[in-house]
Amino acid sequence: MDVLSADWPAICRRIAAAQRPIFARARTSEERTVYEGVGEGGDRTLAIDRECEDVVFAELDRLASEGASFVAVSEERGEVSFGSGGEARVVIDPIDGSLNARRTIPSFAVSIAVASGPSMADVEFGFVHDFGADEEFLASRGEGAQLNQRPARVSAAAERLEVVGVESAEPEWSRAPFEALAGKVFRLRVVGAIAISAAYVAAGRFDAMLSLRACRSVDAAAAQLIVREAGGAVAFGAGELREAMLDLESRYPMAAGNGEAGLATVRTAQMARTA
Repeated sequence: MDVLSADWPAICRRIAAAQRPIFARARTSEERTVYEGVGEGGDRTLAIDRECEDVVFAELDRLASEGASFVAVSEERGEVSFGSGGEARVVIDPIDGSLNARRTIPSFAVSIAVASGPSMADVEFGFVHDFGADEEFLASRGEGAQLNQRPARVSAAAERLEVVGVESAEPEWSRAPFEALAGKVFRLRVVGAIAISAAYVAAGRFDAMLSLRACRSVDAAAAQLIVREAGGAVAFGAGELREAMLDLESRYPMAAGNGEAGLATVRTAQMARTA
């Protein structure tokens, strides 16, 4: 079985449905603030992170039992080969926006990308399910993007960006980028989940978004395809998409816009942080 030909929308919907009761069982911040060691991504692992990841890996085990070969890249378990491994990648963030989930802020998502090779340019399918809003964003390469199974499209280009999402907005990193956006952006919004902020660009809710520190592939792999299939533009640092690797070691600041002009505006603000 070719993992790229699997019914990924159905697989991902099963995963989201199976993860939902995990959050229903642990409703308070105290119940969600239970740790289980440190994940391969370097962060402390929440018990709910591990449970959500187990749901994903149960589906991956089923695919492998049907003969699929691929490498899973997950925030908690790291890189895991199924079958004979190979070039195909399944890139997973079991909970994007873990801090939101832990603090019961209703903006967190499962993010799953399927790629034919090792880079962001090779992503063929992307899925983001926002549990707070109960919304599904997905895209297949060359087939456009969807929000809740209806076509999604970025906002129309304009001289001034009306709403821009900001992620990884630590106070000490924010002043110079925010000043660089002065006069170019009407309002800023901080969601607290990179995948959701980028998906909002794809849906035309944000005109652009940027992260103020480097993110991992698991945070962005699915959403960046959704943005591009919705007609937007994406960048990871100064390199090409093919240079942004789908592994846990690489780190790169993400930016997305409703077009090249919007992307350039937020990339300039990103660079102001290190100027």
